[in-house]
Amino acid sequence: MYGPEIIIFFGKAGSADGLGSTFTGSFDATVRLWDCKSQSTKPIQVFDDSKDSVSSLHVLGHEIVTGSVDGKMRLYDLRMGMMYVDTLGHPITSVQQTTDGNAVLVSTLDSTIRLMDKSNGKMLQHYKGHTNSDFRIRSCLGFGDAAIFSGSEDGKVYIWDVLEGKVLERLATHEGKVASAVACNSVRREFASAGVDVYEGNVIVWGMPQ
Repeated sequence: MYGPEIIIFFGKAGSADGLGSTFTGSFDATVRLWDCKSQSTKPIQVFDDSKDSVSSLHVLGHEIVTGSVDGKMRLYDLRMGMMYVDTLGHPITSVQQTTDGNAVLVSTLDSTIRLMDKSNGKMLQHYKGHTNSDFRIRSCLGFGDAAIFSGSEDGKVYIWDVLEGKVLERLATHEGKVASAVACNSVRREFASAGVDVYEGNVIVWGMPQ
């Protein structure tokens, strides 16, 4: 069931942009805000709303999006002091906001990647074909948010068209083992994949045609 649940949170926090601060998610089900300029070992603020491990987070401006094993995506608006919750119903392995901040790419342990509208919690598109039911596998947007990249438990990297949801490429990368993470550099038209393969954790950099 999709749809936003709105919760007000209280506390003092600021944008990570240019302020020397960073956010971390943890197996203890918390998100913590740290002051990188301070030598203090204590966080500035702790968000403990998740009911299970925080598997992924993405900061864009004054907003933090987190994904949790409890199957919920939480968006913290630091300016308004609000938290919005969307229930995906499956453990979340990866979240990333689009460049314009209007949608969130969410990977879950039902072998599905969803593009969710931030304003109303509706699913804009979904992407299937890969395998992701047991491990934390990352996905990401690339090339001006025109393509989606994801690893897979079959050792391949999958690339989808964002608008149509069609698989554009299936790249055999990690000797049939788990391709666990991807990262894209749109400027250089390159992306990297990491996985558990014959080389015990190889990272491969791929170049895309112009």
